[in-house]
Amino acid sequence: MTHEEKRAWIMLVVSVVGYAVYAAVVVNRADGGTLTATPYAGVLLWTVGGGIVASIMAEIVMGVVNPRASRVSDVRDREIGRLGDYVGQAFVAIGAVSAMLMALAEWDWFWIANVIYLCFVLSAAVGSLAKVIVYRRGVPQW
Repeated sequence: MTHEEKRAWIMLVVSVVGYAVYAAVVVNRADGGTLTATPYAGVLLWTVGGGIVASIMAEIVMGVVNPRASRVSDVRDREIGRLGDYVGQAFVAIGAVSAMLMALAEWDWFWIANVIYLCFVLSAAVGSLAKVIVYRRGVPQW
């Protein structure tokens, strides 16, 4: 497994687990009430920050476990990285347009913030999943 594939796995796992933790905490805080009245900003910021720290720590552990692993990226790694980024970026655009429409419709800030966060997570997860699949099956020939 290449260094870049390991990074894709880390991003996939950290983004999905981080969002699952966020969703669980927010739903538990709602305690049967409305979600829009639930305090979410702190949890959102902590899970994003925790995800960043977890990714960094996982990469450090990956380097310590196998210090002699090559970190050189070749053409194939760059092609796979570009393809995964293209796939994931679609969700960033979807999130931006959705948030803009929700703001124009004067939706509650809770929903706007959450659709943006969800689309960032989907961007990271789907982009990383695309990279992992392409590493396993090969670069498609168009």
